Amino acid sequence: MSTQGKLKLKVQKGFTLIELMVVVVILAVLAGLVVPNLMDRPDEARIVKAKQDISAVSSALKLYKLDNFVYPTTDQGLEALVKAPTDDPVPKNWKNLLDSVPVDPWGNPYLYLSPGEHGAFDLFTYGADGVDGGEGVNATIGQWNLN
Repeated sequence: MSTQGKLKLKVQKGFTLIELMVVVVILAVLAGLVVPNLMDRPDEARIVKAKQDISAVSSALKLYKLDNFVYPTTDQGLEALVKAPTDDPVPKNWKNLLDSVPVDPWGNPYLYLSPGEHGAFDLFTYGADGVDGGEGVNATIGQWNLN
């Protein structure tokens, strides 16, 4: 056997420093383009969640009225969908319509008025800032303005 047969060439496998730096630069450029667009997404998701919650609870309130001929009073509140009210008007055909009373995506309870200013009842949240009015994530969201 010759010495050439015994010698094996060492071939390094992997990336060079320059190749790695090119990949890092490409990822940084992509992150710079994508991250700003994703930063507004959580606020949009919270608004969509609030609208879905209000729609679902509004449907439960309408079922409550179908069963009991009246909406829960403001004093009975949304708790009437979870636990049978004991104050007047006591529902005769009460059914559990929700597992629990939801809170808005910002951690505040949904507000309920019956009768409402916008209809038979008002179900709404003041948004992120907790103050009536506002725009965007701070806007008041109610069953009257779900569209």
